[in-house]
Amino acid sequence: MTHAIALQPLDWLHLFLYYLSISLLAVGGAIATAPDMHRYLVDQQGWLTDPQFNASIAIAQAAPGPNVLFIALLGWHVGTNAGGPGPAGWAWGLLGALVCMVGIMLPSTTLTWLATRWAHRNRERRAVRAFKQGMAPVVIGLLLAATWVLGRAQGNPATDARLWLLSAAVAVLVWRTRLHLLWLLGLGAVLGMLGWV
Repeated sequence: MTHAIALQPLDWLHLFLYYLSISLLAVGGAIATAPDMHRYLVDQQGWLTDPQFNASIAIAQAAPGPNVLFIALLGWHVGTNAGGPGPAGWAWGLLGALVCMVGIMLPSTTLTWLATRWAHRNRERRAVRAFKQGMAPVVIGLLLAATWVLGRAQGNPATDARLWLLSAAVAVLVWRTRLHLLWLLGLGAVLGMLGWV
């Protein structure tokens, strides 16, 4: 299902620059920046609908490969919304996927490569160890914000006790066991299929 929009060349540049800037905030993975992507793409620009945004994340998370693939799907949806149905929509969809993926990957990949080389050479310094330990709460906070945004699509996360109970149970299982995440994803799919969550 497409959502017809009109994009000018300057809009494509803004989309690219947005992903360049958010790339450096993707601490803990690109999924941690999903709340801001939702704010920008759905709420502020109106280039995507809530179902398109959520479906992009769900499909990418279910597919094999890195979770950053949801950004390509977001770009694909922006492009197909601008290009409409048919071959033109596919071409614009490919452009959208390319713009978003290059934007998100270029800065973070370059910075990660340079920082990793430096940190490996200086791994015994107290500042490097402190930085690694200090980033853990930031990553956890960003992941909780992403959970909140995705949970909103299912109802009111502030009052949905099942959502919080399931989130807490999964967090404890991930933290305290070596249970593979695919088992948890499979369990979540079964619970969803049964209508329990």
